[in-house]
Amino acid sequence: MTDIDYMKQALAEAHKAYEADEVPIGAVIVCKGRIIARAHNLTEMLNDVTAHAEMQAITAAATGIGGKYLNDCTLYVTVEPCPMCAGAIAWAQLGRLVYGAGDEKRGYRRYSPDVLHPKTEVVAGVCADEAAELMKKFFAGKR
Repeated sequence: MTDIDYMKQALAEAHKAYEADEVPIGAVIVCKGRIIARAHNLTEMLNDVTAHAEMQAITAAATGIGGKYLNDCTLYVTVEPCPMCAGAIAWAQLGRLVYGAGDEKRGYRRYSPDVLHPKTEVVAGVCADEAAELMKKFFAGKR
């Protein structure tokens, strides 16, 4: 599978968040060609500001592999991670981060561009238009 294929899986998670009236961000974590975690935002359902898709996916992946370091894994997330999530990505030492739409207001690159682990490879813009459109549709419905 390609980065686009895995990002489509993350987008499916984002659509689940959208249907649950959560900010529509989805994530999957892949290790050695297999999806080991799927997640989407749960901040409303759990009444927890830290329940971002990335945080949920990292926790599930670490539990699944029985270790806290995800060096051999790739996180696919539909929107650029916030500084909190980028910090968690760094602590988990994820090997790769692939995200869709950038987030100029709350993305990690604005506040903490050097927060990721130095060995983490970053790929931006995969399926960015689709991810951005879903976010726009969600927030347009809130106004």
